[in-house]
Amino acid sequence: MAMKEISIDELNLNPVNAFDKGWAILTAGDKTGGFNGMTVSWGAMGEIWGKPAAFVFVRPQRYTLEFCEKSDYFTVSFFDGSRKKELGFFGSKSGRDYDKFKETGLTPETDGEFVYCGEAKTVLLCKKIAKTEFMPENFYDSAIEDCYTEKDYHKIFVGEIVKVLKNTDTD
Repeated sequence: MAMKEISIDELNLNPVNAFDKGWAILTAGDKTGGFNGMTVSWGAMGEIWGKPAAFVFVRPQRYTLEFCEKSDYFTVSFFDGSRKKELGFFGSKSGRDYDKFKETGLTPETDGEFVYCGEAKTVLLCKKIAKTEFMPENFYDSAIEDCYTEKDYHKIFVGEIVKVLKNTDTD
């Protein structure tokens, strides 16, 4: 697993396909205080407040939310669709009950305070800059409410992309 840093300008990633088809692991926390990861297939990337940014969405019952709330950082580790079984485990099992990295054979790597998945194709290292949450009164399309039958509206974390890593083993 050889990661190299690339500039945000070198990032060649279609965010719609990366989240929807390849999936990603959102990881928050650190090796000393604990961390957790979960599969995300919803997300966004762009620019806000003059900074390159990633937007991730976490439901309130997810264990990863605790780590997103208390940590200043999170990572988004993107895959190419070849690890759906492992990412399916990350998305369906709780870190309260399982060591997801151990169970799937994926490797938690670190870069300073950041924890990410070493087998990912591309990793965004993000510093939190804002958070909010979806509220039903703000939905213009009433069909969106169908995604929230349990009224468990996502919290939204906005992170400045401070570093991009590219896996040179997967090129």
